[in-house]
Amino acid sequence: MNRDEIKAVLPHREPMLLVDEAFLDEEGRSHGRYTVRGDEFFLQGHFPGTPVVPGVVLCEMASQSSCALTAEQLGEKLPLFAGMNNVRFKTPVRPGDTIEFVCELKRRMASCFVIKAEGRVGENLCVSGEFTFFLVDKAAVAANK
Repeated sequence: MNRDEIKAVLPHREPMLLVDEAFLDEEGRSHGRYTVRGDEFFLQGHFPGTPVVPGVVLCEMASQSSCALTAEQLGEKLPLFAGMNNVRFKTPVRPGDTIEFVCELKRRMASCFVIKAEGRVGENLCVSGEFTFFLVDKAAVAANK
């Protein structure tokens, strides 16, 4: 999927759409890729002169990269974070880097998904962890304003 196809699946939009392309492989894993341009909002203050992608943003990238796993279920649903487990950061991600994620479904319980993800720049592991999210009706979220 390219960015336009991803937008048809995910509700995220710029500046929070943090995956450039995604696909499902023959083994049922989702792959996502994002190239850090250097002008992203999250780099403006993290850290001036030595920009590094914040860990929380890497977690968001990992979760968005799993979109090919849940594309058929999303429809009128929003994917909302419910938790993160065993998240580790190994190598910093900087402007000019392309980080590639491999995501696999570990468990699904009704509308709850647990995804294991790893993000690498080249051969270097940058982030890994398990990400839990629920698919919630958009109308229900809007009603709780």
